Amino acid sequence: MATQSLLQDAAFHQNENGGLYTRDGSVDINGNPVLKSETGNWRACPFILGNECCERLAFYGIALNLVTYLTKKLHEGNVSAARNVTTWQGTCYLTPLIGAVLADAYWGRYRTIATFSIIYFMVNISASFYTKYLTYWL
Repeated sequence: MATQSLLQDAAFHQNENGGLYTRDGSVDINGNPVLKSETGNWRACPFILGNECCERLAFYGIALNLVTYLTKKLHEGNVSAARNVTTWQGTCYLTPLIGAVLADAYWGRYRTIATFSIIYFMVNISASFYTKYLTYWL
């Protein structure tokens, strides 16, 4: 029994000090430890950088013209339009905290990014539809 415990301790320290598996606690989709040779290597980097670039372009493109759009097309008052814009900006800056909790505790970073990218895409499609077709009738 003591020999088995010593062997398990030695295997644990070998894996911890540069063995075959990652040391950051990451697991694959089945919950097994991830092999170092099968992870990393910047495979997801182009997707993440492209997603962030598009997100920033969309945010600043909308933010610059949103007060004008709300006052001219939707006929809101200046105070109401400014309040809506600052609420929208505050929401945009606070929602990454929700994503961080979900990524760290539940889904993992790549699944969280993919899920919220799909949600972001669907919201933008519906907003684009609203802007193009429904404001025509206002």
